[in-house]
Amino acid sequence: MAAGRKTRGSQKGKMILFIVEIVIIIVMVVVLYLVMNSKAAEGPKLTDLDPKVVEIHEEVKQQTEEGGTMHGYMNIALFGLDAETDKQLYSNSRSDSTMIASINLDTGDIKLVSVYRDTYLNIGTDKYQKCNAAYSFGGAEQAVKMLNMNLDMNITNFVAVGYKGLSSVIDGLGGVYVDVDSEELRHINNYQIGVANVLKCDYTPVENTGYQLLNGLQATAYCRIRQTAGSDFMRTARQREVLMAIEEQAKKKDLATLTKVFNDCIGNIYTSLDSKDILELLKNISTYKIVAEDGFPQEDMRGNANVGAYGACVIPTSLEDNVVWLHQFLFEDEDYTVTDSVKEYSQKIQSDTAQYLQR
Repeated sequence: MAAGRKTRGSQKGKMILFIVEIVIIIVMVVVLYLVMNSKAAEGPKLTDLDPKVVEIHEEVKQQTEEGGTMHGYMNIALFGLDAETDKQLYSNSRSDSTMIASINLDTGDIKLVSVYRDTYLNIGTDKYQKCNAAYSFGGAEQAVKMLNMNLDMNITNFVAVGYKGLSSVIDGLGGVYVDVDSEELRHINNYQIGVANVLKCDYTPVENTGYQLLNGLQATAYCRIRQTAGSDFMRTARQREVLMAIEEQAKKKDLATLTKVFNDCIGNIYTSLDSKDILELLKNISTYKIVAEDGFPQEDMRGNANVGAYGACVIPTSLEDNVVWLHQFLFEDEDYTVTDSVKEYSQKIQSDTAQYLQR
C-alpha cells in the first residue's frame, strides 16, 4: 500500500516512537504515563547516537532536506535481541530481529521492513559477514551504522528489547490473537521451553491450531519459530504479524492497563528516545497506522549459500538493486540512484560470494 502523498512539515512536532515487536504499545504506554503522572518516571535505558558516527552518506543527507524524497519521514531501527540479561541489551548480543520502521510524518502511515539476520553485508567496519553480528560487536551504534551504510538510510534513533520486555508487554495486554497452523504447532512449544529457561519461568503448552489467544511466552516463542517452510523469511513475517497483533490489542485497553504495562516493562528497554520526544507525539498518536510490511533482501534478488567460515548466509545478489527497491517501497522514489558507497559494497558482496552461489 502507498504511504500517501507527502506535504512539507516539521518532523520534530510529529515524531512517533517504535520498538521491535512491541513498538506501538510502548509509545502509547509511555505517553499516557507521563501525561497522567506529574513526577518523572525512571524511563527506559537511554543513549545518544552521534549522527557522525552512524555514517549517514552525504547524498542521503541531501535527500532528507526540503524537496528530497526522504524529507518528511522518520526512520527508526528496531532490534529484538537474544539477550538473557539487561546488560546484554548494550552489546554482546546478536540482533535476532532487525526491522526498520519508516513513518510518513504527514500521513501517519508506517511501513515495516525486516532485514534478514543472516544477510551478508558490510557490518560497519568494512568487514563482511552476517549482519546480525554488528550489534554483538558494537551494540546499537554499530548496528545502526551497518543499516545506514548498506541501505542508504538516515537512521539516528533505535529501540532494543529482549525476551523479557516482549513477553511482559503481551501479558500486560492480556495476550494477543495469532493464527497458529499445524506446522507451527509442531515447534512452538519447543521454543517456549528455550525462552522459559532464559526467563526462569513455567510455560503453558499450545495444544491446538487456529486463531487463538497467546500469552506473552507463547507469542514470544511464536516469533522465534524458524524450523518451517520458509525458514527465517517466515520467522520475520511472524514477528511482523505479532507486532500488528499487539497494536490491535493496545487500542482496546484502558489507561490503567497501559500504565501497568509501562511499569512492568520500561526497565527492559534500551533506546535513544527520551521522554521529551514522546510527549511531542501525544496529539497525533491515534493517526498512525501500519500500512505495509516486507523483507530485505527481496526474494527475486537474493540467494542462499554457505560462505566459508560464516556459514549459511542470505546473499543480496545485487545490493544495489535491493536498495533501489527499498527506497521505492519506503519513500515512493521511483528514480532512486544508490550512493557510490553502496555500489562499492555491492561489488564486494558479489566478489566474496560468487563462488559459493555457483556451487
